[in-house]
Amino acid sequence: MASALMAQRLTITGKVVDASDGEPLSYATVGVKGKTVATISNLNGEFDFHIPVEYRNEILVISMLGYENYEVPVWAIEGPLTVRLQPHTTVLEEVVVKDSLSGGDVLRIALSRIEQNYPMKPFLLEGFYRDVKKVANTYISLLEAAVKIYDEDYAEPRNKFKLRERVRLIEVRKSLGYESRFTSFFDQDNLLEDLLLHNNIRYRQIEAREALFASMKREPDSYYNGHEIFVVAHTEQYLLRIFVDKKTYAIVHLVYETGSSNELISKRGNLVSRFAGLKKEIDFREVEGKMFLNYITMTSRVNWHDRKTDSLRFETELFQQLLINQVYPQTKDRINTTEKMRNYGLQYQDKPYNREFWENYNIIKDTPLDRKIVEDLERFAPLHRQFEGKQ
Repeated sequence: MASALMAQRLTITGKVVDASDGEPLSYATVGVKGKTVATISNLNGEFDFHIPVEYRNEILVISMLGYENYEVPVWAIEGPLTVRLQPHTTVLEEVVVKDSLSGGDVLRIALSRIEQNYPMKPFLLEGFYRDVKKVANTYISLLEAAVKIYDEDYAEPRNKFKLRERVRLIEVRKSLGYESRFTSFFDQDNLLEDLLLHNNIRYRQIEAREALFASMKREPDSYYNGHEIFVVAHTEQYLLRIFVDKKTYAIVHLVYETGSSNELISKRGNLVSRFAGLKKEIDFREVEGKMFLNYITMTSRVNWHDRKTDSLRFETELFQQLLINQVYPQTKDRINTTEKMRNYGLQYQDKPYNREFWENYNIIKDTPLDRKIVEDLERFAPLHRQFEGKQ
């Protein structure tokens, strides 16, 4: 088989497309049936999936919201895969409300069942984190990290803005752009911590308010991993779309998007900043009967204006991703205080660059956009030399 054996791992390469029109499908989940390892496809639908060699007799499963699952024995894969996912017919149907549930009813039940559907015993996640900073259409910095994330449970926290998870940095690599003067236009705090705090389900940031329940509307039902899915949405002032399993009422996916605001964020010299927009997606997958974080992505944009004339000078954009590639339910392992990451920026917590490690780690595969990022960043030096801290 064409999957390469490297360091006792198999690498499966492929592309996921819509069977009806051939369009690439981004963020499709690629996993092994009954196992806890997974990755996702990139914006072009492409993936490289590194799995232990002992999984050669297992079943590869590719799933995506709105589509039928694709399954194939790992041993039967020859060469790069082209996977054509079949849209599930319920995606195209109009909502026919055969029951009396409103959008608000669905959300109310889903929020009440978080502790039933999400882990309530200690668990450990292995993941890949990336953040990219852009100023006026030019990418100025890249940081990537391999991480372990430990949490006790999904119990409601007293403080919704204080990180409950403990995170250990396994490897970190960053470009030289972090030395750029433009990085001062971005938040210098720990951005991974900030991203984890945007898990609206873990931190109960969807408030059980009657006004919100009343505003949630039913949309056409969907389908995921063999299950029928409710789709409910709030579309006024901001977009909040939530996908809920019809059988368990587990929230399997969430999309949040909001536009610009005239409110001032900060001042820097002769410039002032205003919020220009935010888009976030959170996805969960089932492992041993509970829902665990699969990935979270967030893009936030800020406009910088001239303080005197209020004319737009430039826009900054921060893109963040966290992919969970391994889940350990009911773990006995812990991340102790001496191991966990500090609460300041990851760029100050970097370790020596381990090139061999990154060649075998499940990351989100590069795309033409990533190559544009690399092209911008390599104005300083080849990226691998930047990771090594060299000009």
